[in-house]
Amino acid sequence: MKVILLKDVPNVGRRYETKEAADGYALNFLIPKGLAVAATPDAVKKIEVEKAREEGERKVQEELLLENLKQLDGITVTMTEKANKKGNLFAGIHKAEIIPAIKAQTRLDIPADYIVLDKPIKEVGEHTIEVKIKEKSAKFTLKIEAK
Repeated sequence: MKVILLKDVPNVGRRYETKEAADGYALNFLIPKGLAVAATPDAVKKIEVEKAREEGERKVQEELLLENLKQLDGITVTMTEKANKKGNLFAGIHKAEIIPAIKAQTRLDIPADYIVLDKPIKEVGEHTIEVKIKEKSAKFTLKIEAK
């Protein structure tokens, strides 16, 4: 049975792809869980329109982020976290924890996909974080203080 995936499904495919799935898998799992729809001509047209709209929104969002990237360059964002006496944090700081701090202090909403962070931050101090959108990038300082 041909289906159009509405979400990324592991070992099946990515969003908006048309895939051939076993009838039972499609009818009993993918379609009832809202992960896919049957690939009818109407559904294909509807998905193409949705895909084009989403692509347009993504481009507009990237353009806005490129403009706001200049505001982020060189600033210092401060976070306060629990740490031991040696300066090691009890919990590592990931991209998801950095985003609200950026938004609170600069009013910029940066998606996690654009933040370049190799590994979680686990120490108190100043860390240089890079935000990369397409070929442009900006660096800001993340200052972590102990509670």
